[in-house]
Amino acid sequence: MLSLSIPEHIEPLRQKVLEFIEQEVYPVEKDLLEDKVASRRGDILRNLMDKAKSEGLWALGHPEEIGGGGLPFMDYVFVNEVVGRSEIAMVALGTHSLQDSIMLHRYASDEWRDKYLAPLVAGEVFPSFGMTEPEVASSDPTQLQTSAELVGDEWVINGRKWFTSGAGNAAYTTAMVRTEPDAPDHSAFSMIVVPTDTPGYNIIRDVKVMGQADGHYEVVYDNVHVPKENLLGPRGQGFKIAQDRLGPGRIFHCMRWLGQAQRAFDLMCDRANNRKAFGKNLGEHQQIQKFVFDTATEIQASRLLTLHAAQRIDQGDEARIEIGLIKVFGASMLHNAIDRAIQVHGALGVTEDTPLERMYRHARFARIYDGADEVHVMNTARRILRVYQDGDTFDFGLR
Repeated sequence: MLSLSIPEHIEPLRQKVLEFIEQEVYPVEKDLLEDKVASRRGDILRNLMDKAKSEGLWALGHPEEIGGGGLPFMDYVFVNEVVGRSEIAMVALGTHSLQDSIMLHRYASDEWRDKYLAPLVAGEVFPSFGMTEPEVASSDPTQLQTSAELVGDEWVINGRKWFTSGAGNAAYTTAMVRTEPDAPDHSAFSMIVVPTDTPGYNIIRDVKVMGQADGHYEVVYDNVHVPKENLLGPRGQGFKIAQDRLGPGRIFHCMRWLGQAQRAFDLMCDRANNRKAFGKNLGEHQQIQKFVFDTATEIQASRLLTLHAAQRIDQGDEARIEIGLIKVFGASMLHNAIDRAIQVHGALGVTEDTPLERMYRHARFARIYDGADEVHVMNTARRILRVYQDGDTFDFGLR
């Protein structure tokens, strides 16, 4: 039975994570995001990571068998909601590598598991993932052009990727490449592990997103040679592996968005109760009350949709309809929550004196990454209509 309540057994841990974020992460956010000296940023981040480990908060959602905290999926969902309040917290608490470490654990050869998995979970190396390309609409990944040809015992990779997030600090990139040019579209691609120090792996630039360099790199693969053992999983299974990575990942995004929205909501309500205009607190004005009401409604609705999708996944369902619904609705909710909070803050809201302006940039991007709104709307509607075409009904009470 679905419940919005935080389970009693997980509430103390969730509270401990929240206190860590408020007491340790928030005070150094600006330094980490704005300091131009990489070594200083690295020292601050490493200090946070060490504190998280010493307090038993590190890599909570990673399976125990690969060195993580082993939290069950639904328990981790509630914790991840808190982690989302700060973009720094993902790395500080070791949750940033969850999708990539599970992908390695499931599909990598023994050699690459031995080389990367333990350091990845421990936060000693960082991963990156290369799928999106600048020359094609990557919302339709069957168009991806980067190719890999098996020549003797090596894959030779050529092409261009961008939004390879984290590549600048990563030990390797998992690249989705076309290896089966004559196969049907969804069987034409494979995943290959490419160490970032491989000759021909060339980082061109850190692509600025809404004016900020946030670690989304453009990478050219110029006759990159890697051993055939670098193949991740079977040939032609790139789409399946991508879905295994992206499906649960979208739920994690949506839970983190709830954390971001909660933070914006808290800031908005605090401002409404303490800022005066026209002789009374902002919160006494009807329009501001409408902001509070609408935001509370949307956050709670989004939370229910997200928990429902997570529960379906936990029960072994792919939950593609539920994921599509929450990916679109959650991104809209996040944008609205932050937008209203900025409005209540007035000019202050668009300055660097609050986290809202940076959160707003990320919120706009949420409607695009991991599948644009339009793609999720189209695919989700098609799946629902297919139920009716098959002579059934989409009974919400039975979902």
